[in-house]
Amino acid sequence: MAYVVRENLLKNAHDSLYKLVIIASRRAQELGAGSEKLVEATVNTKITSIALKEISENKISFKERDKKKQKKEE
Repeated sequence: MAYVVRENLLKNAHDSLYKLVIIASRRAQELGAGSEKLVEATVNTKITSIALKEISENKISFKERDKKKQKKEE
């Protein structure tokens, strides 16, 4: 597995380990479904490592849901 600096990961996830895990898992699912990689990686690189590298290099972004809107939908 490629080494990714944890501080960069947390900074790009607004200092939340929970958000980081959610973002990385969703991106890994997208990569597994065939989405294009946004960073260079070898054929043997695991999709979770690619997702973390993309987050570290700030290649992907996320948008938080509005909590008021989310409650209305439930």
